[in-house]
Amino acid sequence: MLITLIRHTQSDIKKGICYGRSDIDVAPNFKEMADAVADKLQPQFKLISSNLIRCQKLAHHIGNIFNTDVTIDDRFQEMDFGNWENTPWSKIPRMEIDAWANDFLHARPHGGESVYQLRNRIRTALADYTSSPEPIVIITHAGVIKAALSTGDTAEHFQSNIGFGEIIAFEP
Repeated sequence: MLITLIRHTQSDIKKGICYGRSDIDVAPNFKEMADAVADKLQPQFKLISSNLIRCQKLAHHIGNIFNTDVTIDDRFQEMDFGNWENTPWSKIPRMEIDAWANDFLHARPHGGESVYQLRNRIRTALADYTSSPEPIVIITHAGVIKAALSTGDTAEHFQSNIGFGEIIAFEP
């Protein structure tokens, strides 16, 4: 079963801010970006979205274009960065960043979710959709997409860059 993951469009937040589960709205260029994403899709799919507004807006935009309902699934929300949320990356204590880098999969110096926890949450959520008779399109976040693509106990896909509105199809 092919699953298509789409990262939300640009968020309305300054560059350099750590945000994960924070409910940040879309940037002013939303419609242009959303139309560009929709233009790349084929009709006839089940549409799933993270519960965060930056994903829901894209999902509903696409749903309106393709006349399809949107299913909200909280499990596809971004990683919880705990007390790092809405903090400039430059203001996060170096020792916390180092602790995270030294055990990227399991460390939680921010008090939120570990990468390992995120990956397990996403694998469980994806498993619920693999038997769908129709193609699946999920509007979600960069961290979620990286978690979905990761294999084994490595952080290999977490180093990749996933752009706003980027579309990635894969078989889980």
